[in-house]
Amino acid sequence: MSKTQTALVIGGGIAGPVAATALLKAGIDARVYEAYPGASYNIGSGLALAPNGIAALDVIGAGDAVRDIALPVSKMGMSIGGKSMFLPGLEGMPPLQLVDRGELHQVLHNHAVAAGVGFEYNKRLVDVVEDESGITARFTDGSTATADVLIGADGIRSTVRDLIDPNAPGPDYTGMLGFGAIIDYDGDVEPESMTFAFGKQAYYLYGAHGPGRVMWGANLPHDEYLSLTAARAIPKAHWLGILRETYADDTPGGEFARRTTEADLEVSGALHIMPPVPHWFRGRMVLVGDSVHAPSNSSGQGASLAIESAVQVARCLRDLPTPTAAFEAYERLRRSRVEAVAARAAKTNHSKTLGPVGRTMMKLLAPAFMKMMNVEKSMGHEQRYRIDWDAPAQKELAVTV
Repeated sequence: MSKTQTALVIGGGIAGPVAATALLKAGIDARVYEAYPGASYNIGSGLALAPNGIAALDVIGAGDAVRDIALPVSKMGMSIGGKSMFLPGLEGMPPLQLVDRGELHQVLHNHAVAAGVGFEYNKRLVDVVEDESGITARFTDGSTATADVLIGADGIRSTVRDLIDPNAPGPDYTGMLGFGAIIDYDGDVEPESMTFAFGKQAYYLYGAHGPGRVMWGANLPHDEYLSLTAARAIPKAHWLGILRETYADDTPGGEFARRTTEADLEVSGALHIMPPVPHWFRGRMVLVGDSVHAPSNSSGQGASLAIESAVQVARCLRDLPTPTAAFEAYERLRRSRVEAVAARAAKTNHSKTLGPVGRTMMKLLAPAFMKMMNVEKSMGHEQRYRIDWDAPAQKELAVTV
């Protein structure tokens, strides 16, 4: 029987509210501590939730609320040199769900509050004190909070990760900045589609966003690292000028850039990828979400994997007798899966920054590659994954041995 009765969740983005809600479902009292002064609804732009991510949200009863704010994406394609090719879908799989990150934050926050999760703001973690009876978090405002365990859901610049292992690697910069916009566009874009386009100078993606509307996102090569704050401090007119120049000769990317206004443009800053983290937990602390695994945006799985891990850590704490046993089980269930996705995404990420010769070769070889691609083999194991909440975590562990 589990000895864990209370939990501190550090971070109120995506993984934090999901973890806290799942912990409550597991019979563990959880409270979220967020560094920002309020719920963060305006960070980031659009993201896609894969079927496995939505299924994990169904475990805590939040799946339908997210579907209500999402647009289905049932067709995935690739465009090289202006020529588009659509991939066959996975048989029997529901579509991906395209959501605004801010709206997703709000839905998950509201769902957690409705479930009974408490939130505290302006709580920036600086240190912890741990003993046999529990763990106490210390915040910059001088306050403290104590519980049986502490869940680090504090993002890619995680303080909890550094407390677990001061030598832990930090995120790697991909060499690209992220931008997004939803614009008016009367061109030909397939309904319920998402196209990954390799332009003459840079990568972008786009998809239908209702009648006469398109969502598009740019991955702009940029030597200098710029955080979200630094990138947003630069006038949007500057970024629009660069985007319009970069995509000028691309179809339809050039038109997307020309139609994007300053009001439309969402600046996301540097795009990151997390290298493998050696230590996922120490004592009564454990990591979930981007703090421990953040594949590049090429994966299409970042948010979905974060949601899965948030649910699984709660399940393991429910089913294993001690925090150490629970965290060991959680890592065994998660590490190989998330690192396999990250490895796949890293290969895709490399193709976004190919030079002129590489882009020419891709244009020549892509049609044959698309015909030969086994979608089930490459994506089936990722999207068909489901968490059996009602089954003891030990049962799944026995299968993974």
